[in-house]
Amino acid sequence: MKGKHKIVVSTKRLKYEFELHRNLTIIRGDSATGKTTLVDMIRDHINNPSGTPVELVCDKTCYVLEGNLWKAQLSEISDGIVFIDEGNEFIKTEEFAGTIQKTDNYYVIVTRESLPALPYSAEEIYGIRTSGKYGTLKQSYHEFYRIYGTDTCTNPVKPEMVLTEDSNSGYQFFSHICQANGLKCESMNGKSNVFHYINEHKDQKILVIADGAAFGSEIDRVLKLIRENETAALYLPESFEWLILKSGVLKNNQIDQILDEPAEYIESREYFSWERFFTSVLIENTRDSYLAYAKKKLNEAYLGGTVEDAILRQMEKIELGWKKELTDILHGEDCEINHFHI
Repeated sequence: MKGKHKIVVSTKRLKYEFELHRNLTIIRGDSATGKTTLVDMIRDHINNPSGTPVELVCDKTCYVLEGNLWKAQLSEISDGIVFIDEGNEFIKTEEFAGTIQKTDNYYVIVTRESLPALPYSAEEIYGIRTSGKYGTLKQSYHEFYRIYGTDTCTNPVKPEMVLTEDSNSGYQFFSHICQANGLKCESMNGKSNVFHYINEHKDQKILVIADGAAFGSEIDRVLKLIRENETAALYLPESFEWLILKSGVLKNNQIDQILDEPAEYIESREYFSWERFFTSVLIENTRDSYLAYAKKKLNEAYLGGTVEDAILRQMEKIELGWKKELTDILHGEDCEINHFHI
């Protein structure tokens, strides 16, 4: 499945209306915010579509997955939108993550806990709030809102230390930049180590660069720690490969179209995480060229010159000590890349 899918679930008293953008959507929030009510309404409609007051409008078939027989239930579902309420412990397991990775469904998971086995985006974590959209009408309208979004850019970020999530090409690129500008750069060898490093180095001006496409399970505790530590900042492009594509060094109109509406191109069965998709696009579009890209070892063509400058220009309000004229260009511009900056 790919694309955006709008869902409207309603009775005469309640109405939920929201749009899914990716294969993994997380709904969070305290008790009595309507999370379980939403899943209950969908279950009622599925079990008794003609005898329930619940109306469900969606271009895809919706399902509710629950209980010990979840795996057998899931084997019968294809090209659908699967809702899972909190309390189903299987969502925390590697078995669940491995199983849904092989499907072509979208998943909406209600949980107050992080799910490190799943590569979900920080952008696709939502809460539910009641809106006054319907005025004095009795119907209560419930809308989703992003819990983590793009913060407003203010002052430039000037770190002393740069942390990258892994040791692949992204780390190699930023290590080169840092070395040239007298900064430290370290690889965390996995997103789960970011929190511990920041917690142990609260006296340093740290910039964390991680793949936003899969950082959802860590965003809560890392962002909380960063808010307590005013010297740290978190930068979340979709991925390093996305950053290269966004820089425009390939000068490809089709890539521009993909970046404008990635949901319309990313097939969930083939790409469990958007990071994998952008890596595939970059590799395919640089094959047999001087910019030929490899995930494990960065092509030196990306280090230095106009290519390096173009990539750095995408990192608005972040100064790693490179040429001052580049940072001057950035001043006053609006932020378009998802990053959190304290």
